[in-house]
Order: sequence, then C-alpha cells, then structure tokens
Amino acid sequence: MKVSDKEWQVLEVLWPCPEGLPLGDVVDALKAETGWSRNTVLTYLTRMESKGLVTIAKDGSPHRYAAAVSRDTCAAQERQSLLNRVYRGSAGMLVAAFLREEKLTAKEREELRKLLDDMEV
Repeated sequence: MKVSDKEWQVLEVLWPCPEGLPLGDVVDALKAETGWSRNTVLTYLTRMESKGLVTIAKDGSPHRYAAAVSRDTCAAQERQSLLNRVYRGSAGMLVAAFLREEKLTAKEREELRKLLDDMEV
C-alpha cells in the first residue's frame, strides 16, 4: 500500500485519535497547513477508506474517521520502499549514504556502534 504525501498528512491528524474524529475536526486540523476545503478533506477520507487506510464509523452522527493502519506500519513500508527503490535492497548502502551526508555526534556514533554490535548473531 502506497501512502501519498497528502494521505500522510491526513493520517498524521488521525493517528493520535484512535477513537476517530468527526469530519469538522479533521478539516480544522488540516486547514492551516493545507488550506483544504471540507469537500477536499471528505474526498481524501473517502478515497483513503477504499484503499484501506481509513475507517468510517457511520453508526452515529457525525460519522467518525479513524486511521485503519498504524504509523509504524506505514513508516516500515516507506523505509522498505526507499531501500528497494534507491539502494537495491542494501541496508548497508542506505546507512552509508546517510552517514556520508550527516555528521554524527560522538554520542550518536557510540549508540550506532552499540546497535550494530547488538545486532551481531
């Protein structure tokens, strides 16, 4: 399941509220950052439901919209997609690229070494 940047924005609003939110609350939460109208948000939520990203509780009024997938699941899929698409599945190449481009503090280097040591089988 591919999650677009705009769908990710919607999910960021829904993830903290597992009980779901009414449409008005979702619209309000997205308005400042996106400028989306009520109809645009509703269109996203409806499409996301058909993709299995959102559930819509229609048993009450107003309907409540909730994330159907966890942030961790989406993040894992994004990482895997990046790894496969850009680094041909090589986690080592991915880590090396980040380390070449970003400076690590001494503490971060120590934590990375420990993590790698702990991963040894």
